[in-house]
Amino acid sequence: MNKFILSLDQGTTSSRALLIDQNGKISGIVQKELTQIYPDNGWVEHNPNEILNSQIEVIDQVISENNIEISQIAAIGITNQRETAVVWDKDTGIPIYNAIVWQDIRTTDICEDLKNKNLDKEISNKTGLLIGPYFSATKISWILNNVKSAKERAKSGKLLFGTIDSWLIWNLTDKQTHATDFSNASRTMLYNINKLEWDSDILNELDIPKSMLPKVLNSSANFGNFNYKGHKIPIYGVLGDQQASLFGQKCFDETSTKNTYGTGCFMLMNTEEKIIKSKNGLLSTIAWGINGKICYALEGSIFIAGAGIQWLRDEMGIINSSEESEEHALKSSDKSNLFVVPAFNGLGAPHWDMYATGLIIGITRDTNKSDIIKATLDSIAYQTKDVMLSMEKDSQSKIKLLKVDGGASNNNYLMQFQSDILGIKIERPHNTEITALGAAYIAGLLCSFWDINHLKNLKYPNTNFNPKFNSDKINKLYQNWNNAVKRSMNWI
Repeated sequence: MNKFILSLDQGTTSSRALLIDQNGKISGIVQKELTQIYPDNGWVEHNPNEILNSQIEVIDQVISENNIEISQIAAIGITNQRETAVVWDKDTGIPIYNAIVWQDIRTTDICEDLKNKNLDKEISNKTGLLIGPYFSATKISWILNNVKSAKERAKSGKLLFGTIDSWLIWNLTDKQTHATDFSNASRTMLYNINKLEWDSDILNELDIPKSMLPKVLNSSANFGNFNYKGHKIPIYGVLGDQQASLFGQKCFDETSTKNTYGTGCFMLMNTEEKIIKSKNGLLSTIAWGINGKICYALEGSIFIAGAGIQWLRDEMGIINSSEESEEHALKSSDKSNLFVVPAFNGLGAPHWDMYATGLIIGITRDTNKSDIIKATLDSIAYQTKDVMLSMEKDSQSKIKLLKVDGGASNNNYLMQFQSDILGIKIERPHNTEITALGAAYIAGLLCSFWDINHLKNLKYPNTNFNPKFNSDKINKLYQNWNNAVKRSMNWI
């Protein structure tokens, strides 16, 4: 009988389960959307139990719909929205508060306090990250300080913290495994990526007990068994979603680079065993750990990419589906002075301005909805160029090829404009479920489903986009974009 890896892709907007065969082909996929909770301005939450239940629902559905035996599942790989923080009771398993999502900016004041104590350099040197509400550390601190008796319960060893992978693993293994992998640990702003340990100084500064934290394992490791209908399915791989995409794109060589167009937009460059300290607003992070060998990456995080298209659909109501955005963009007149800066919850890399807000500039009497839709798509490409230029400076290497994936990469208009504005070739695989594929790949290593050389030799069809703009046009458009960004900054 054919064997499969069950890939669990727990993202910001949905939970998914995929069956992936030994040729790296997707044999089944089921998705369930997640409720987005906005209790206050700039606050974003998820219900941790909804995350867990939806993940189990899609597992049930993908297995039943594809008529496979549970014994055909060789292993489980997990990939997850990163930085999102859950704190739960060690005995009951009940979360003491909703999951605070990576997009949430309620902890800006805590971050400012850390900066006022001149901890920027120390935290950056230890964790590879910049102080920001984006990461898990200040979210944990907020929960402990704002939920009744949470601090006392944490100090008495009764509370556990986890990023979403840990929350899923703990529940799927019947409370047997409280663990995470190197890639997710490196996104908490609590993990020393040089020494590969939780950092006592940062924990003390934020008054977070170390007893709350999960054990950190290799990304390819035994995380325990999911007891599913009488069968034990081993969990053999865990990667944060952007690192999973890097692995799924087979960016195994130094300086190979990918960009994922999801809710946010994330560009990662493999830097192998080197930690590159960014001087241009990027982050150093752990890509993965295999057999105790750590691979690092340079990352630029854009907060609003596909979420900008969702805003056009859900809040503005000017499109009915994300797919419509391409049709409108192609219909729009060429308005080179109309810009949308989607700083809905501040600006990420390379600006890191939590006080920036969204802006539409360049509107004239004949501006129509198609023009605004096109400018929103264009903003994704411009933000990507911001990050790429920073990455080239930090790595002292020229990026000549960008591998892309994620939902918004299916938009042909956007991908062509992306190639035009970067002036380089874009390569999009026909299968854009690369994040889930990366989780499957890393899990498959441990059960000898494949090895790295086998993965390198797996070939898939791609669609390529090549630049059509000249450098003068690129420079003029990009200069106008930078002017628009400056006007959106430090608004609050």
